[in-house]
Amino acid sequence: MRADASPEGATAHPATVAPVYLLGAGPGDPELITVRALRRLREADVVLYDALVHPDVLAECRPDAEQVFVGKRAGAPSARQARINERMVQEARAGRTVARLKGGDPYLFGRGSEEAEVLAAAGVPFEVIPGVPSPLAAAAYAGISLTHRDLASSVAYVTATESVVKDRTSHDWAKLATATQTLVIFMGMRKVDTLMSLLVEHGRPPTTPVAVVQWASLPRQRTVTGTVADISARVEQAGLSMPALILVGEVTRLRRSLRWFDTRPLFGKRVLVTRSSHQGGPTAAALRDAGAEPVLVPMLRFGPPASTAPLASALERLPGYDWVVFTSRNAVDAVFEALDARGEDARRFGRARVAAVGERTAEALGARGIRADLVPPPGASDGDGVADALLEALGPDGASAARVLLPRAEVARDALPRRLSAASAEVDVVPVYRTLPPEPAAIDRLRALFAEGSLDAITFTSSSTVRHVVDALGLDAPALLSRVVVASIGSLTTATAERLGVRVDVTAATPSTDALVDALARAMAAPAADPSAPPEPR
Repeated sequence: MRADASPEGATAHPATVAPVYLLGAGPGDPELITVRALRRLREADVVLYDALVHPDVLAECRPDAEQVFVGKRAGAPSARQARINERMVQEARAGRTVARLKGGDPYLFGRGSEEAEVLAAAGVPFEVIPGVPSPLAAAAYAGISLTHRDLASSVAYVTATESVVKDRTSHDWAKLATATQTLVIFMGMRKVDTLMSLLVEHGRPPTTPVAVVQWASLPRQRTVTGTVADISARVEQAGLSMPALILVGEVTRLRRSLRWFDTRPLFGKRVLVTRSSHQGGPTAAALRDAGAEPVLVPMLRFGPPASTAPLASALERLPGYDWVVFTSRNAVDAVFEALDARGEDARRFGRARVAAVGERTAEALGARGIRADLVPPPGASDGDGVADALLEALGPDGASAARVLLPRAEVARDALPRRLSAASAEVDVVPVYRTLPPEPAAIDRLRALFAEGSLDAITFTSSSTVRHVVDALGLDAPALLSRVVVASIGSLTTATAERLGVRVDVTAATPSTDALVDALARAMAAPAADPSAPPEPR
């Protein structure tokens, strides 16, 4: 929906009025936001976001966008909504594109329609982008289908918290209690007992099954099942609170066979990801797929080398090399950014063959138009293993007099160039980036997480991440890290940790994100049943 013209009687404003996007962020899981909503979010100059919007969604905002927390929750005073309305109109009239980011769907008990009415009356162009509604996500992630051919062909949504300006409820419980086979109650956690009494009073059998889902679609999700007669006591026993949805009807029995989310091996575990900010995404996604809650705290950064002259010189000679060996995605990025600055591309490699240390590095090359001629097997995780694979590819005499370019970090192990040089290769080691310590804010965040004791595990993906974490935690590092499961991506990283007095619980079989998460999942596999929830009714 888009309003491009002011309604009759509205005050005209300059043509510079920018649009407002009313965006549904989905129910919690940051990957449930729609493609269109992401596109509009990335266009916004100002983002007004609610309390239940996942932080990972906000990471998609432009770096220069102003992010404003407006903290909408059930029962908030209307004055707060008035301030939100005023801010949207002011920013739009100032020519700044606004994204009004709301949890779930903007229009489903989200006051998005009221905001749209304000914008329309003010002559501000707007667009509404639906989001995945919370009841659909809560049901699906709890293993419940709101409708079912045999169990329910109708469903109703009702809020237990109505407008504060109403002098009495508008719900006709005499009709509503039995009008549909499935009933979804929003914002009813403060009055579960009263709501269930109303249902019984107006015809719902007390034996009707009920499920209550808290923090739907997130790793902290909790589901309690029972009946209309006992769900209030069960919810109190389990300690559930807002935000949660109440699902009433026979379809809730489907959870017994359709559970899939809260049975994942790392479900509910909080796992610290220490990779750099631009590399942590894949690790976080893999952890989320295993049911964990990833916590990203970048414990290293990357910057340009002290001098770019060696790289510039190497690029001049690039077509004359026999092999170019990339040992990381960072090296790939640095070399191609330098080529871009020269107005050149992959054609500059000429006859040179290209080796990649692993599949991820090979993928980075592929994205730049280079298919790696050599990718060592997964077991070749260190410099010696890569050198062995490269020497084998070159053949008995291939390394002799071969010219090899090795773009890499300023400080790195010398196993690879040493082995190649010993085989009579001519190796040019060129620093193309530097590994830098974390930002002070990241160090503060790390210390706070360990102080509050909220982590279950930590992942180390390089020796640098280990050193920076130990430096940040100080003398207490070994003791603090002993309180969580420590997972390492490979033998070199494990060796570094052990030299620094850190016990490593899990070492990946091969140096990859997938192998690291798989190893952690095997070590920390969550029980199939939720120990916090009372037994399900039979």
